[in-house]
Amino acid sequence: MTPDLSLVICTFNEADSIGRVLRETLACLPAGTEAEIIVVDDSTDERTADVVRACAAMDGRVRLIRRVGERGLATAAAAGWSAARGDVLGLMDGDGQHDPAILPDLLAGLMENGADIAVASRYMAGARTGLSGFRHGLSRCGTLLVKAVTGTPTTDPLSGYFLFRREWWTRAAPRTSPVGYKVLLDLALSGGVRPRVVETPTSLRSRFAGESKLDARVMAELAAQLVEKRTAGLVSARFVLFGAVGSTGVAVNVALLAALTGAGAPYWIAQGAAVMTAMTSNFVFNNVLTFRDRRLSGAAFWRGLFTFYLACTGGAILNQAVGMTLHGLGVMAVVAGLAGAVSAALWNFVSVSRLSWGARASGSAATAPAVKRPAMTIQR
Repeated sequence: MTPDLSLVICTFNEADSIGRVLRETLACLPAGTEAEIIVVDDSTDERTADVVRACAAMDGRVRLIRRVGERGLATAAAAGWSAARGDVLGLMDGDGQHDPAILPDLLAGLMENGADIAVASRYMAGARTGLSGFRHGLSRCGTLLVKAVTGTPTTDPLSGYFLFRREWWTRAAPRTSPVGYKVLLDLALSGGVRPRVVETPTSLRSRFAGESKLDARVMAELAAQLVEKRTAGLVSARFVLFGAVGSTGVAVNVALLAALTGAGAPYWIAQGAAVMTAMTSNFVFNNVLTFRDRRLSGAAFWRGLFTFYLACTGGAILNQAVGMTLHGLGVMAVVAGLAGAVSAALWNFVSVSRLSWGARASGSAATAPAVKRPAMTIQR
């Protein structure tokens, strides 16, 4: 029987909490509703998947998607929704912070009000964040900033707990980003029209196990998401991160060049060392930030580094060619140099996306094809 509700739970090394989350969620599913729970697991070992398999053996409503070689909440959620069979789709965390007891209220609000998205909000009347101190302030400031920049029609655009109609996913999927943890924000702004949103008050609970995944990378990805949405996708979030990493490479290059020449090294040696160090630094940071969902390790890391060197060498040649050509045509030196730099940046982004990390430079979380697909198994 086709389920009415498909709830996706994305996990990363959450063996100590996911079993309890699944049991509690199964017990809270709305009466009379056919449902399935799809766990998309990106863990570094099989412990979390084994717990889910054990739960699935006892209750057929639990399904597991085990991904290897790919990470990231945005792509994990998209993988779950693409495999889902329900008319209503949803997302919640696997650490126990989200209260499954409000699932019936979320579903009723969605269905009875003709809404596109139902959000478990920490900031509507009658709700509270469940956070304290610095984390509460950071969450509140982030929410206010996002609402001011995007005008998202919900009091909690950074919520990680929500339901929505399959029709909305069909509209939004081609425009969603594979970058970032704030999936609701991306989903709400990718449908082409303003979504109809209903909200249910909630409060974050204490985690059953594990630690917060909020770090500097998550905040950088959020900033990149905002740029992408404000430019209507003209500038992708991944390109924003790539550019930010590139700026750190410039700083590394200049600092090392100054240090080596100051120490008496010949300029050609100092410049060569500075350039190679900057390229290596850029590769490492891009691997952990810009392409964290396709992070390279082991032998793939070294192959990726080599192709990164090749691509950036091509970018340097293009930079020089464009700059010299424009300057020869009478364009001001500064403008010619800027055009060369922009051309090189675009070349580097597209080429390393294909050569080093093996996929298209941009595209949606749901539709962007990869040259090398990560291993993924779906177990029912």
